[in-house]
Formats: sequence, structure tokens, C-alpha cells
Amino acid sequence: MTATLTLPDDLADNECRQFDLPGESHSAFVIRHRGQVYAYRNACPHLGIALNWLPDQFMDPDRCFIQCANHNALFTVDDGHCITGPCAGDTLTPLPVARRDGKLVIDIA
Repeated sequence: MTATLTLPDDLADNECRQFDLPGESHSAFVIRHRGQVYAYRNACPHLGIALNWLPDQFMDPDRCFIQCANHNALFTVDDGHCITGPCAGDTLTPLPVARRDGKLVIDIA
């Protein structure tokens, strides 16, 4: 299935927004970091469970890395690479994101 989701491009730096993926059990999220916007499926590569316990909360306390709330694994924002935790060396699943007319456009394949 291919779908295109459109979200407002109003994220502050280091802010995340969770959204549902049509027809899938996992959600996804977008994050603005250092002026760039990234999107990932909300599934930890360790156990395949959601990264967050609270809506839109994906960053570590210092707001430098994406953090799995279940086992504290840390992921780099720009490529989703796990740098510490039980899934070290694995990566989050990225989603292509583009900006068009003040909106974030995310293609889901």
C-alpha cells in the first residue's frame, strides 16, 4: 500500500509529532532537529515495540537523541542509528519526508 500523509510544518527544533500509519499497527513520528525534518516508524529494532510511552515524547532528557522509553536505547536523529542499548548497531526505519507549501509530506510504501 502506498499513501501520502500531510502534516503541518510547524515543529520547533527538537520537537516530535506522532501520527498513525494507515492500515498498520505501528504509528510513526516526525522530528525537527537542527533545522532538518526526519520521519521514522515508531518501532524499536530491539523488540519491535513502540519507542515512546507518552504521545509525541521521543527525545532523551538532553534533547540530543531519540530514546526508546522501554530500555533507554539511544538513536541518532539524522539517520536513526542506535548508538547504545540492546539494539546497538541497528537502525530505525526511516520514512521519506519532503516540505511542500508549508506542509510536511510523508510517503508511506
